Amino acid sequence: MTKPDIRHLNFEQLQNWITNQNLPKYRAEQIYHWLWLKNVASFDEMTDLPKSLRTLLSEQFEIKKIQTQSIQISKDKTIKCAIRLFDNNIVESVLIPTKDRATACVSSQVGCSLDCKFCATAQLKRKRNLDYQEIYQQVYFIKELAKEKYNLNLTNIVYMGMGEPLLNYNNVLKSIEMITSPKGLGMSPQRITVSTSGIAKMIVKLADDNVKFNLALSLHSAIEEKRQQIMSISTSNTLEMLANALNYFYQKTGTRPTLEYVMLYEFNDSIKDAQALVDFCRKVKSKVNLIEYNPVENSPFKKTTPERLNAFVEYLEKHRVIATVRRSRGQDIDAACGQLVNKNQLALS
Repeated sequence: MTKPDIRHLNFEQLQNWITNQNLPKYRAEQIYHWLWLKNVASFDEMTDLPKSLRTLLSEQFEIKKIQTQSIQISKDKTIKCAIRLFDNNIVESVLIPTKDRATACVSSQVGCSLDCKFCATAQLKRKRNLDYQEIYQQVYFIKELAKEKYNLNLTNIVYMGMGEPLLNYNNVLKSIEMITSPKGLGMSPQRITVSTSGIAKMIVKLADDNVKFNLALSLHSAIEEKRQQIMSISTSNTLEMLANALNYFYQKTGTRPTLEYVMLYEFNDSIKDAQALVDFCRKVKSKVNLIEYNPVENSPFKKTTPERLNAFVEYLEKHRVIATVRRSRGQDIDAACGQLVNKNQLALS
């Protein structure tokens, strides 16, 4: 018989379990501390608990632990980690360091159910959603890696790895709840960004749930027909629907969403495309990130040229749309935006 994962108990439930064992309540605090602040892999590591309690815990519960399958370090110091889950599925997480910042890019699904034409992860079938503690453990691992390799504190988290976060809504929000909790990592929600391909009703749900973290929309074209060519999800989530949802999000949360726009050579990088983006930005209070395209096997797209990128940026700025150009990191180890795909898993898909 499979034992329940103890991390599925919230603090109150753990306290109730402790009380039912006729043990002092402070034991719950100690156990929670080991599980979330120390991220231990076994009950034997909980050294301030009596052996009898550790034995009882191991008899009734298990701790599902993720493990590192492999680590690759880029020439720009970006680190990609293949993470083996308890059921042997593999996801990828990335540490993106700068001089004084460390960002964790984490996955929310094994594979992806969407089919964005420029993204490597879309070549995988979606196998399952990640549990919230699996997402949390990815963040914890990257936090420890940043300290060990570069002596950096983890400063930012982006849900931009494998999968569509809003199709794993409850686990994503629960993971953020634990990451921001004083009983977890205690990080500010302002340091967290959740990126979505654009599911309008779920963006509205985020607003109604009054989330405190940042939201990014993978836009990639403000021309309806073009967006539908590269992102089939847009056939049921039109630009008008997304604009309304993003404005509702801003109205309810006070946080401006970010529009992510990957620059594809001679597809969405013309002045006509820039004009459409300006028009969309006039409808939506937002920020714009222009992203360099990273090569993906079996994709017809190419990276735009510096000349076309500069002309695009100049047009945006001329029309008072300030855009930040995001340069590629970790491209040499397939860790850059849109490149996350476990090669072994792809072969099995």
